[in-house]
Amino acid sequence: MATMRDIRRRIRSIKNTQQITKAMQMVAAAKLRKVQDRVVASRPYATKLREVLGRLVLQVPPGEYHPLLAERLGGRSAYVVVTGDRGLCGAYNANVIRLAERELTAAGPEAVVLAVGRKGRDYFRRQKYPLLRTYVDLGDDPSFPQARELARELMALFLEQAFDHLYLVYTQFLSPVRQQPQVVPLLPIRRPTGAEKAVEYIFEPRPPLLFQSLLPRYVEVQVYQMLLEAKASEHGARMTAMEAATDNAEEMIKRLTLS
Repeated sequence: MATMRDIRRRIRSIKNTQQITKAMQMVAAAKLRKVQDRVVASRPYATKLREVLGRLVLQVPPGEYHPLLAERLGGRSAYVVVTGDRGLCGAYNANVIRLAERELTAAGPEAVVLAVGRKGRDYFRRQKYPLLRTYVDLGDDPSFPQARELARELMALFLEQAFDHLYLVYTQFLSPVRQQPQVVPLLPIRRPTGAEKAVEYIFEPRPPLLFQSLLPRYVEVQVYQMLLEAKASEHGARMTAMEAATDNAEEMIKRLTLS
């Protein structure tokens, strides 16, 4: 049976841990507020760019298509899997890795991974998945230059036919306590269907010149939005996990004090 001294030592230890989890919760909350504002601000631009681009693509003759629009039958799929560089964020990393594994299994043995974040990189390396590229240490506040550099490398790999289809696997930020892993196709840029066909545009300059600047910009914006959504989700998951750890520590301290 534990002595009074053992119980007091245990209480001191839990209080020290509680101070750490409380500090981590506050830091994650501060980082989340900063990134969340940028997520909300960037969504309308990314959505409208996607809509306008889809309407333009529908009216362009096939002979004037850009290479980023080239559909390739079958071929090799690649998945950009975005995880965190650190843990202590609940099931955030595990959920997105689990979704990526399902997609990789369905895509077949030729599918490759482009891992963004240490947790994903280490996991897929241990499990012997083919890693085409790895990107780590992007920081807690992704910038547009970082997204642009990543997007340009992805476009270069697609044009070099390192893969034929590219998908983004990341966590969409819904609220500080709710995040949803999802898979979004990125390359080739797909033609939309439906009511958007009714919108007509007069092109100036001609579609090849217009797409030369518009399509890379579209890919850059989508990658930037992906990084922001993933980072906000990570901060939210870490804040929630540390809040739960702090509350659990408080309950343990109460029980030990009563003992």
